Amino acid sequence: MEQSRQPAVAAEAHLGLVHLCAKRFRDRGIEYEELYSAGCLGLVKAANAFDPARGVCFSTYAVPVILGEIRRLFREGGSIHIGRRLQELSLRVNRTAEELRRKNGTEPTVRQIAQTLGIPETEIAEALCAAQPVCSLTAETDDGEITQDIPVPSPENRIQEHLALEQVLTLLGAQDSELIRLRYTENLTQSETAARLGMTQVQVSRREKKILLFLRTELLK
Repeated sequence: MEQSRQPAVAAEAHLGLVHLCAKRFRDRGIEYEELYSAGCLGLVKAANAFDPARGVCFSTYAVPVILGEIRRLFREGGSIHIGRRLQELSLRVNRTAEELRRKNGTEPTVRQIAQTLGIPETEIAEALCAAQPVCSLTAETDDGEITQDIPVPSPENRIQEHLALEQVLTLLGAQDSELIRLRYTENLTQSETAARLGMTQVQVSRREKKILLFLRTELLK
């Protein structure tokens, strides 16, 4: 009897990829737990189908699969939910806009609506956006349904760049790694970083330039 093929990698060792992908879709109408569960399904699928002989690292292969499963939530019933407060405000804004339109004979501005209702312009703008009809990502043609392309930044590219940066950072020595952490994670000034590391500000400045040049070179390989 043919034995079942074992996954080339252990899915549970890469759960961080799922969190990284799921965070990209937070606050879009679906609970994080659902996003994470869908991402885990994608991770398992990627682990089962991954072939190391293809010459790509697992994370590069897995990220699009994980994102695909998360996007499936939105295609199969997931939607962006508008809160009751925003719905009610949207109705008030539309009524007020119609009244101003009839009164003045022109299209009211956001500022005019805000002044009439005594509400900040930012909230008026949000309510007007919420009132817009949902844009369909598909369209009917003579040949059937096609997907419309909408130019948006690619989450896959951002995630892969993030993963690549994390990998390159492991090549740094302890002091260089700490210098980058203090400067770019804790957002300390060069003087503050120098005090932490027992260096001068000039030494930190010179070392930082060398480290950034090294990281850029490694990322472009």
